[in-house]
Amino acid sequence: MDLRDLLGIELPIIQAPMAGAQNHALAAAACEAGGLGSIPAGMLDAEALETELSALEALTERSYNVNFFCHRTPAADPARIDAWHRLLAPFFAEFEVDPASIPGGATRQPFDAAMAEVLERHRPAVISFHFGLPEPQLLRRARATGAKILSSATTVEEGLWLQQHGVDAVIAQGLEAGGHRGIFLGEDLTTQLGTFALLPQLVAALDVPVIAAGGIADARGVAAAQALGAAGVQLGTAYLLCPESRTNPLHRAALGSPQAAHTALTTLFSGRPARGIVNRLMRELGPLPDGVPAFPLAGNAIGALRAKAESRGLDHCTPLWAGQNASGCREIPAAELTRELATGWRD
Repeated sequence: MDLRDLLGIELPIIQAPMAGAQNHALAAAACEAGGLGSIPAGMLDAEALETELSALEALTERSYNVNFFCHRTPAADPARIDAWHRLLAPFFAEFEVDPASIPGGATRQPFDAAMAEVLERHRPAVISFHFGLPEPQLLRRARATGAKILSSATTVEEGLWLQQHGVDAVIAQGLEAGGHRGIFLGEDLTTQLGTFALLPQLVAALDVPVIAAGGIADARGVAAAQALGAAGVQLGTAYLLCPESRTNPLHRAALGSPQAAHTALTTLFSGRPARGIVNRLMRELGPLPDGVPAFPLAGNAIGALRAKAESRGLDHCTPLWAGQNASGCREIPAAELTRELATGWRD
């Protein structure tokens, strides 16, 4: 089945959900252009999600996607938190952060029953997940809304697992992609493949449509993904400089600078591997140091440091999420970008 028919869209272009860098305005613009706009719910509670979906529906009547993380929130390990704070001690001192003032608890919430209730009221056309799928009861509730279910795979094994669990399409997330890796059947980063290595293998292995994501920045990349069997393309980094995005000024400046050419996978900002532009924190501590608290508990200390550093105009502690190809980042309306990207698709 054609992905456009499956998801109720005109163009096979999905605006990737980017928590912290967008809200309903960007999603609505992508929808109105004929693509699939996405709402990231990983940093929202049910009340905030209700507000976002209502705001989106006031701007568009077209199909949209709501994206959730489905990790398990870990119990805090005081010894590990203490070790983490010792690692960050030089930064705490420099930016005048008192570790005792850092709040506990998770900064990102997994899909839960309260979120499911919001979806049951709004009934989005598409629901997507990162880090696998939620527990069966919650997945059944999501599916019962009538939504098509998508999830990210970073290996062929993950794609097969998702197909066996009934997803309607698989997002092939290549190693080039910005933001959090969707890896969920293991933690070995040596298993992670580039988009144009992973994509044709998933296409060959699966019966459901495969959507390419990672390192695609323009219409030529869209055409290349189609040539390798993609049913559609998901892009995030390319949208970060659009006026409808909420990318903060320091992040925007980094994306428009030579700094954007150097990205790395890091666990520093959340506890899970995610790709971002290399900044001072990553250089001085290493992008993947030992002892980082489990996702998402690392984010509390980083949030405190980020606030102090940004108040001084510094991006030293800011997660500058971006993929390996930021060449498509331009300050143009998201609708224009969506339509331009779609010119690479050949029917």
